Amino acid sequence: MKNLKIIVLVALAVFGTTVTGQTKKPKTSNKVPATELLRKSLNTFLAKDMKGWSELCAEDVVAEFPFAPEGMQARFEGREALFQYLKNYPSYIDVKSLPTLKIYPTDDANVAIAEWSASGVVIGNGNPYEMKYATFVTFRNGLIVNYREYWNPQAFQKAMTGGSFDKK
Repeated sequence: MKNLKIIVLVALAVFGTTVTGQTKKPKTSNKVPATELLRKSLNTFLAKDMKGWSELCAEDVVAEFPFAPEGMQARFEGREALFQYLKNYPSYIDVKSLPTLKIYPTDDANVAIAEWSASGVVIGNGNPYEMKYATFVTFRNGLIVNYREYWNPQAFQKAMTGGSFDKK
């Protein structure tokens, strides 16, 4: 967990976003805070609704997975491209719970950060799937426009031995 916190702090310094430690009030009464939007996206992910998750994204969304294993695509541009990448995910990894979840507001009302973990099983081989994530999400008009997720590619490859969710 210490390494994850270091990654979060480094990413905050690099990307110029600071954690305020408190929930910001929306500027208008009908604007949903970025922290709530991020929580909704993770709940949709846990429900294995990849179509619903992709519909939480803007048409021009950019998703980045900087620590993706070599040979796997690390950047996706556009809602449809991201959906095509994620649509088979529940067929390969059965995420059963998110044991830890901390969502932080930032000094930019359109950005939220999550430290979370997923627990489940790899369907094709029965291996346990235990992964920790640091996720940085930017919203525009209530939709995800940038999704950047950091995770351990070695743990991913170990769990996925014998299967990969991005194969058709």
